[in-house]
Amino acid sequence: MIDPSDILSAKLLIVDDQAANVLLLERMLRGAGYSCISSTRDPEEVFELHQQNRYDLILLDLQMPRMDGFQVMNRLNEIETSSYLSVLVITAQPNEKVPALKAGAKDFISKPFDLAEVLLRVHNLLEVRLLSSKTKRLYEQVLAQQRVSERLLDNVLPHSIVERLRSGPGVMADKLTEVIADSFLDVTVLFADIVGFTKFSEGVSAEALVGFLNDIFTRFDRIADLRGLEKIKTIGDCYMAVCGLSVSALNHAEQTAHMALDMIEEMERFNKQHKLELDIRIGISTGAAVAGIIGKRKFFYDLWGDAVNTASRMESQGLPGRIQITDSTRYKLGETFVLEKRGTIEVKGKGEMSTWFVNARELPRVLSNQTPMNPVKI
Repeated sequence: MIDPSDILSAKLLIVDDQAANVLLLERMLRGAGYSCISSTRDPEEVFELHQQNRYDLILLDLQMPRMDGFQVMNRLNEIETSSYLSVLVITAQPNEKVPALKAGAKDFISKPFDLAEVLLRVHNLLEVRLLSSKTKRLYEQVLAQQRVSERLLDNVLPHSIVERLRSGPGVMADKLTEVIADSFLDVTVLFADIVGFTKFSEGVSAEALVGFLNDIFTRFDRIADLRGLEKIKTIGDCYMAVCGLSVSALNHAEQTAHMALDMIEEMERFNKQHKLELDIRIGISTGAAVAGIIGKRKFFYDLWGDAVNTASRMESQGLPGRIQITDSTRYKLGETFVLEKRGTIEVKGKGEMSTWFVNARELPRVLSNQTPMNPVKI
């Protein structure tokens, strides 16, 4: 509902070349409680006055010399393209009413003026005008809140899942109550853990600890966006991401290896900036996985399967500053990585596995006298 005080404080403009008509209308409106009333007897002043004041209602005489009311409305429609413009035409000719409405007028009052008619039509038009403005503001607020909600979802869920929730009938919030699960035959999973972070955390304040961890993971997030990986979650000082959830990520193993190398380089930059000596241990595996949304409150997107478990083992049984991968990932990599065979290790829950280290993106152009242990170009 519209507050009566808002209607009475609306800005009005009276346009009539007859001084008597202007004076009479002003008296009627002020007597009813309207306080923001302007007037002009020159129709050519209307446009500048409206651009300066943005009137809520213009009472416009149709019959004026030099420029009639129809011409004024045409000019007003040219400058008023985005908001609701109320024009109440004043006419003594019944045959002008329909053309005036077609020209953009919202209503009309007849000469000679009837007090009750003038006040009723002015009140009704102002109520519609203010309701229109209020509805528009509420709609814009709803859109703004929706954009915030969608940005939050984009930060929580993979883009493909958010697009699925947006598409089709129904409210997005209702769709989150449905089971959302997908099977993937071939994805590449990455786990990274900050070596010695628990011991490091004992010597710093809570604020500094969270600040350092946020800085590191924010850097990793930027790399994931660049390389086309989906960050799944962080658990303490452990970071998990996956590539291959999108049909376009056919080179998911290569992109994941690139990200792992980027992460090691980024940790070196972080250490140099903060004068620290933190290190990371990274594990990667390729294989089948299942992904889906867990929970109805504080929900999150998670990943399960052999590739996830094995990637986690590759990280936990790896070495600081190294990227350990399985044979399944090695077979997927292109020819732009330098790999080092680690050999066969006993992997918890998997038995003996042949694993490799990713050392670099390509062979050095000039080889030094020192040769890396068992270098292999894949």
